Amino acid sequence: MKRISALLLALLMLAALAACGGNTDNPNNSDPALKTIKIGVYEPASGDNGAGGKQETLGIQYANSLTPTVEIGGETYKVELVTVDNESSTDKAASAANTLVAAGVSVVLGSYGSSVSIAASDIFRDANIPVIGVTCTNPQVTQGNTHYFRICFLDPFQGTVLANFAADEFKATKAYVLAKLGDDYSVGLANYFVAAFEALGGEVRYETFPDGNSDFNSYIANAKNFGAQVFFSPVSAEAAANIIEQAPTQGLTIPLLAGDTWDSNVITGAAQGKDVSIYVTTFYQEGGDPTFDAGIKAWINGNATNLSNNNGNDMIAAVSAMGFDAYYVALEALKAAGTTDSKAVNTALWNIQYDGVTGHIAFDEVGDANRSEAVVKKANTADGVWDFVAIQGIK
Repeated sequence: MKRISALLLALLMLAALAACGGNTDNPNNSDPALKTIKIGVYEPASGDNGAGGKQETLGIQYANSLTPTVEIGGETYKVELVTVDNESSTDKAASAANTLVAAGVSVVLGSYGSSVSIAASDIFRDANIPVIGVTCTNPQVTQGNTHYFRICFLDPFQGTVLANFAADEFKATKAYVLAKLGDDYSVGLANYFVAAFEALGGEVRYETFPDGNSDFNSYIANAKNFGAQVFFSPVSAEAAANIIEQAPTQGLTIPLLAGDTWDSNVITGAAQGKDVSIYVTTFYQEGGDPTFDAGIKAWINGNATNLSNNNGNDMIAAVSAMGFDAYYVALEALKAAGTTDSKAVNTALWNIQYDGVTGHIAFDEVGDANRSEAVVKKANTADGVWDFVAIQGIK
């Protein structure tokens, strides 16, 4: 009887904890008296863009660890992150988005990758849930809708910056451009670069490769035969690592240029010790905000999963800084709305202004951020890090 009584007492204690809404997923949000507001995190954790998606998510998670609550309508809410993996796939986008809708999120952050952002857009629209794009740079993400916002610059700007950089820095008049067939980001940014480079009087050879391709030797040979002075390829970090591996074996010595997807320690790791020259445009460089840098590095190093999701070291990816800022923009919208109702949050977002670690954030009439500058970095192949080159805009 004593054993039965003890068992009943234990069961009653567990029931009491459950009734209080105990949440062990986030120890920072342990106060059972607080109501919960859910923010969706729509990012790839697998597939071609899995590495970048994990790093973008890290910035969001770090911000949540620092600020796990928000004041909404005079009441304190704990913030629960509901994270889904869109698998870098337009085929999986709808399922991942519907998971967030079913969870009852009030606002969504993401995605790393324009194609999956575009693919899920209508689902969020139909559910009246606003989305804050973090680094999805294709113009189609926000075109023709009033629910998708973004805090990053756009590809027409980024492509023009890169074309100007190629012409100014390397006096390039011939460029080889390689994009992934069917990828909105890759093809879109390639097209904007081509248009800007040709407008400067340059000549371009433009090719695409199919999904699943890992052998880039023939494309590299084509670039050499064309007499290109720069090789521009806005592709995933995974594809980029293969290009970086194969370029030196083919004797390609011209600069490799790319957009924000190459801003990863996957790239610096692939380039270390190789005879390659790599330049990228991106959103943030270490040193831009020393307090943020020190904090997120300590947070990454303090947890084995975080370290693994950052590809094994504490180098700060620009997408992590952007994810960090996106979280706080979401909190500002929730505070301004004064309610957890997603429609009200959508309305509030139009007037939000926030000074983040990546700069001042405000939205124009389309929902795009008013960004006019990009960071240019160069891969340091000796040390395996990024070196700052310039802050560049459009002339």
